[in-house]
Order: sequence, then C-alpha cells, then structure tokens
Amino acid sequence: MPKRKQDFNTIYISERLQEALRPISRCALTAVVAPMGYGKTTAVNWYLAERRKKENARIIRISVYSDNLAIFWKSVQDAFLHAGLSILLDYPCPTDAAGGSLLADDLCHALAGEKPCYLFIDDFHLLTDVRTAAFLCTLANRLPENVHVLVASRDRFLPFAAQVRLGGRLCQIGTAELRLNHAELAVYAHRCGTALSDAEISSLLYTSEGWFSAIYLHLRTLAERGTLPNQKSDIYTMFTAAMIAPLPADAREFLAVMGLADEFTLEMAHFITETPHTEKLLTTLTEQNAFVKRLPDGKVYRFHHMMKECAEHTFLTLPQAAQVCCRERLGAWYEEHRQYIQSVFAYWKSGNYDAALRVVEKDAGILLASLNPQTVLNAMAACPISDLKAHPLALLVLMRSMFNWRNVPKMLELKELLLTAIREHPELSSAERGNLLGECDLIMSFLCYNDIGAMSRLHRSASAQMSRPAISIRKSGGWTFGSPSVLMMFYRGAGELQSELTEMDECMPHYYQITEGHGQGAEKIMRAEADFMQSCFTDAYIGLESAYAQIEGNGQENMALCCDFLARRLSLHRDIRRHCTPEERRASLLRHHNAAWLNIWNAADAYIHALLDETDRIPPVFADHQLSAIHFLAPGKPMMDLIENQVYLAQGAYATVIGRSEGQLAVCGAMHYALVALHISI
Repeated sequence: MPKRKQDFNTIYISERLQEALRPISRCALTAVVAPMGYGKTTAVNWYLAERRKKENARIIRISVYSDNLAIFWKSVQDAFLHAGLSILLDYPCPTDAAGGSLLADDLCHALAGEKPCYLFIDDFHLLTDVRTAAFLCTLANRLPENVHVLVASRDRFLPFAAQVRLGGRLCQIGTAELRLNHAELAVYAHRCGTALSDAEISSLLYTSEGWFSAIYLHLRTLAERGTLPNQKSDIYTMFTAAMIAPLPADAREFLAVMGLADEFTLEMAHFITETPHTEKLLTTLTEQNAFVKRLPDGKVYRFHHMMKECAEHTFLTLPQAAQVCCRERLGAWYEEHRQYIQSVFAYWKSGNYDAALRVVEKDAGILLASLNPQTVLNAMAACPISDLKAHPLALLVLMRSMFNWRNVPKMLELKELLLTAIREHPELSSAERGNLLGECDLIMSFLCYNDIGAMSRLHRSASAQMSRPAISIRKSGGWTFGSPSVLMMFYRGAGELQSELTEMDECMPHYYQITEGHGQGAEKIMRAEADFMQSCFTDAYIGLESAYAQIEGNGQENMALCCDFLARRLSLHRDIRRHCTPEERRASLLRHHNAAWLNIWNAADAYIHALLDETDRIPPVFADHQLSAIHFLAPGKPMMDLIENQVYLAQGAYATVIGRSEGQLAVCGAMHYALVALHISI
C-alpha cells in the first residue's frame, strides 16, 4: 500500500469549532480570544470563506501591526478601500468619544443594507490604546443587522461591564473551543498524512495540551526525524528548529530580513533583500509553510506573528553591517512610499539619524503627532547633536511637537540648538536664514497666548523675515482651540478692549501671510462680537457680514462656526440674513468627518438652546454632561465649562454651577480669560 502524501498546510476546523462559530452571523461583535498559535486567524478566515461562498458576503479584513494609531488607521483605510469602500479615504483617525461616535454612525450608514458584511480585526492585542476597545463597544451597539465585527486577540479586551451591556449581541470564542481534543487530533493527523497510534496521540495531546501550533510543529518534527518529542519544548526554539533552520541559507536570510516588515509586496521584498529569485522563493515559502501567507489581494504577504518574532531573532544573528544595510533599505522604501512613521523607525534603528531627520522634515509633524512623546524624546537623546544641527527644519517641526506635548523646557532647548545651527552654517542663504528665524518666532508666539500684543510682535518679526509659508502650521487646523468665540479667548481685562481689537487688526494680516490664511477672519469676528456685547447690533451685523465674506470658500470651517455662533446670538435681538441654518451647517460638517468642528457646533447649539430654555434640543453630549469623554485642547476648555454652566442653569441645577465656579474662575484667572470669568461669576 503506497504511503500517504503528507500535507501539513491542510486546514482543519473541527465540527465542534464549526458549531462554536455559527452564532457569529447572529451577533454584532465576536471576540476570539486565545494565546498565540491556537488558530484564531485560521478559524475566522475559514468561517469568512464559508460566508462569502454561501451568502456572497462582503469581507473587510484589518490587520494590526503596532500600537501606533496612525499606522493602524492607515491599515483600516486600506482595508476598506480594498473592499470597494472609499468612505474612510480622507477620514481622520478619531481621538475621542465624539470622533468615535461620528465614525460609528458613518460606518453604520455606509455598511447597512441587505448584503451581509463581516469586518475582521486581527491581532487586536497589539493596540494598547483603551479607546479602541471602547469604540468597538460603541460600534457594536449601533450596528445594523447585516454587519458583524469579529476581533481576534491574545488578550481579553472587553471589560465585564461592556460584556453585560452587549448581552446577546456578543459571541465569545476562547481556548476551550479552539484547542483540539483526542478525537480531533487524530483526525487532523490523518488529514496531514501522518499515521499515529492511539498512544502517540495521547502523548502528543499531553505534550501540546491541544495547542494547534505545537501539534503542527510536532507533526513536522515527526515527519523529519521519525519521532515525536517526549516533553514540552520552548515553542520558539521548536519553531526555529522546525521551520527556519532546515531552510537553505538564502531563504533563512530572506525570512530574517523581511521579518522586519509588517507586510510586504514582491517588489518591496526584492528591493530590501536584493535577492534575484525573490518571486520563486516566496512561492516556495507560501506553498510549503503555513506561517507565510499571501493576502486575498494576491499582492501583499505577511508572516504569522510566531514566524515574525522568530525571524526577528534570526535577524539579530546577521553581521552588524548587514543589519544596518537592511534597515536603511527598509527606511528608504518606506520613505519613497510616504510611509513616514515606518521610515523614521527604520532609520532610527539603523543609526542613520541624518535620514530619520530628513523624513521628519518631510512629514512636517503630521504623523509625528501620533507617536508617544517619550519615544521621540528617546530618539532625540540618542541622536548626535551634529545631525540635529544639520537639519534646522526638523528642529522647527520638533519644537512645534514639543509645544503640542506641553514640554516647554525641551521646546526652548531645541530653539537654542536651532539658533546655534544657524550661526554655525554661514552657507545658508539669507532667505532660508530668514525663514528659519521667522518660523522660530512664529512657534515661540504660541507661548504668549493669549497676549495679543506679545504675539503680534513675534508675528510681525516672523512676517518680516519669511519668504515662504510656515511648515509647522496646517491651514486646515483649528484656530480657536475648539471655542466658538474669538472674543472670549482674547479679551484679557477691563479697559483693554479697544487696544486688543487694534492689536488684532494689526497682528492678523502678518499671521495670515506666513500661514497661508490660517484663522482668516478672526479679527473681524472679534470686533463684531465686541459690538454685539456692547449692544451695537447694527455694527455687529456689518462686521459679521464682513467676516463671512472674508472666509467664503477658504476652507476655514472653524471661523465659519464662530461666525454662525455670533449670528445665532445676534438673531435673538434683530432680524438678520442667515447664511445657513444650524442643520445645514451640521450636515456640511458631517461630510468632513471632523469631530473637532462638530464639537464646536454642539457647543454653540447647546448654548443657544440653554438660553432659550429649550432643554430638549440641547445636544446629548452637553445635556447629559459627557464632556469628560471629549478631547478638548486646554485653551478651549474654559469656554466649554461656561457653556456647560449655561446648560446646568437651564436644567435648574443652580447648586452645581455655584459649586463649580470657584475652580473655573481660578483657571480663567491663570489663563487671562476675563470675559469667560465675567460670565461664570454672574
């Protein structure tokens, strides 16, 4: 009788596990939680393949590679795009409950319909940000019946309270369902083409405890050596011995190098490894190895995490020069493809700080903001001073990042380094020297907030020196730190109004010149608000119309919302022409998917309805006092507190307002918010 052909890549899903998977199609959220190597991904992919075959279901697969939210969000966008959905293409990554709620609503709207839809997030344990699990709970409670979210994780990610709230909408699958029992192990071994005695099955079951990966590796060892291991072994040692060590030298090196990448294409692998027969090598590995997978698009490859971790250990055995070369080529690939975070990390690890700083300049701080501040500080500490001084633009980007992270001492340290670099590089053109010094003044002006006079002096200095727009300011970004009022942010004291308005008139044109119009219209809105506060309603109306005219079509939604806030207050005192209704503005904002702008809209809406005692129309985030779940920048928080006080008053919670006021007035005093303080104290 001919010997059966052995095939260790066979997929085996036991009848017991199939039964455990069936409730997925009836549940909003399925959590598949088990340690590495239990076959979580294999089981889910089998189930999804069955759903696609039987229901023509839409499948969206998202892989997690690190705890960096920017990298994760790019994976999400790519997954949706691959599934034919462009809704997330220009969608910013949510950073708070408001952004998460907006995303959940948009996803439910986009995915709702007759066609079943399954969204699979793999390796969820790599995301350490607790907000991601909270978002999943929010989404699961809103999903239409045709949409199902599946999450594979090594760790439990749902708090007990969330499990209770989800109730029957949650399906949970764990190690008990995934591990093989005696009968299932026998069936799997038979399908692999391996004949085992009952005693051998019992021994293997005892050794592996039903752990799928261990069983797989033991069977491969049996095929190669003729005997089963008789005791438990370190899984990584066993894996390396069974899956990597027997390979030819070029294949081992290929795996070691490409283990650095989260996923890769044939083109990328060829570039990084410079292996002439890359395609043939990858074909062999995917056909003979269950731990190297080609993704459904047919172009992208990824390693199972066990393979990736063992490959990374193998990489460290390569000569140091080879390690550096590979990391630099990896950095170059990511840089060329505008994957700047991955590129910076690769260059940092190679020790090529010059290249890393070049990428920081290209990124201009956009993706850098997604990193843990300490990670950046550690990298800067390791970076030679000479490299930092050779990249003055990078120093500007890092200065702005330090300001955003409220690390003023480091910001000032970088400023001095920038000035030193400028002095030590006489070859810099006078134009570039002026641009660097000017943008330094611009960034330093943020420390003077909200002293218009001091800010104005630095803006004038910056404007006089710069011949290009600043690289550290995004025109589309918010200008009032989330406040719907400019006047509330910049009025500092009694008797100073006229001088502050004059300073603002003189300051802002210089600021616009160096930021391509960021915050355009602010001075006109501030003056119109001042006229309104003094009951000069006609002057306020004229100023409001002038502000609307200035911002029309320039994308400054933050300033448009400030105009709307004044318009709604002004309409309570006289008839005016409304440029749009609140509902129209909200609908427009929803198309931008910008939670920060929606927060401003909610604040303005809450204030107006509270004034009118229309408590049933106040947005829930204010009506239910959920502001703690919203990310507000510190300068904008006092205005939010003022508006929440107005809501409390409309709800009759007078004691709460009085109890809060002492702390709020102290904050206003420290931040020189005289007008906010006046409203709170009345």
